[in-house]
Amino acid sequence: MPPIRDSENPRGLARIFAWPRLKATLVASALLGLLISVGFTVSAYQIVLRAMFVGTMALFAFGVFERWPPRLPSWLARWLLQVLAVAGSVPFSVIIIYIVITQHDAVSFFHNKERMSGFAMMTFSGLLFAPWIAVAALIRQRDFLARSQALAFELERSELERKALDARMRLLQAQVEPHFLFNTLANVRELVDSGSPQASAVLASLIAYLRAAVPRLHEPATTLGQELELVRAYLELMHMRMPDRLQYSLNADDAVLGLRCPPMTLLTLVENAVRHGIDPSEEGGRIDVRAQVQNGRLRVEVVDTGVGLREAAGGLGTGLSTLRERLQLAFGGDARLQLAPMLPHGLSAQLEFRAERGLP
Repeated sequence: MPPIRDSENPRGLARIFAWPRLKATLVASALLGLLISVGFTVSAYQIVLRAMFVGTMALFAFGVFERWPPRLPSWLARWLLQVLAVAGSVPFSVIIIYIVITQHDAVSFFHNKERMSGFAMMTFSGLLFAPWIAVAALIRQRDFLARSQALAFELERSELERKALDARMRLLQAQVEPHFLFNTLANVRELVDSGSPQASAVLASLIAYLRAAVPRLHEPATTLGQELELVRAYLELMHMRMPDRLQYSLNADDAVLGLRCPPMTLLTLVENAVRHGIDPSEEGGRIDVRAQVQNGRLRVEVVDTGVGLREAAGGLGTGLSTLRERLQLAFGGDARLQLAPMLPHGLSAQLEFRAERGLP
């Protein structure tokens, strides 16, 4: 009597005589009928049919008391009620069989020694096997329910963990947005305060950039191609602010453009290179961005010829520390961010994580 899965949610007879249960019951009854048929004078076929009827009645009793009555006294366990019901159904169903097959006999089967012998053998066999089959079905059902509950708890735990990670990622993303926007607006303010004729052009470029960038800030993932577009727009904006002090280049294989990349990842590296490398340097410098795929991993490098790691006043700020945590949430321990000094001066930021196709 296999357990019924709750997801199927059958009711009434459809639940009691669900095909997995019915099939197992009929097979077990047929085997038992063949086993005891050697002690009967009638054909094995008839004994098998009788055993299958007894098994079907036992299944009916098992299924009825599986949910009825809805509430039981505290001293009566439902599994015990089901086993007792199965045991009680055996003599009852055997009596029905013998009443039917002896209805035209002149003598009742109670007074027929041969039929009473058959009645006793079938009843005894049923009482010997049916309750144990019911117990086995209950154990299997309890095991199935335990596994189902464990799986449900695991799925719920995974879903809660995923939601917690999403919430943490959104919090970190919210920290990135004002960090970048305020830095850029501060640069525009400097141009306005100094009366630079480039202020209007830079502000127009900033507005165009924000129109493209802001809608993507809340996306859980973008592609590296989209990140490179934002980086190019940002560097063009910075180049307008300091045309004599900033040069740059972007080099990326076509194979990397469609790969997944957390939003603002590459832009954070480039912004740090501008703010902590190029800006503090009197002569400025150059920023080179390179991206390629090697051995199934995406490798991105942002190299600047600015003041370098040791000379950067105030360190690298919160941008890279926040980026490290966002990478940890997005890729687990499978993402690496390394900083290396360049000679004679400058900094190389190397980012590496597994290459995955982004959303179409």
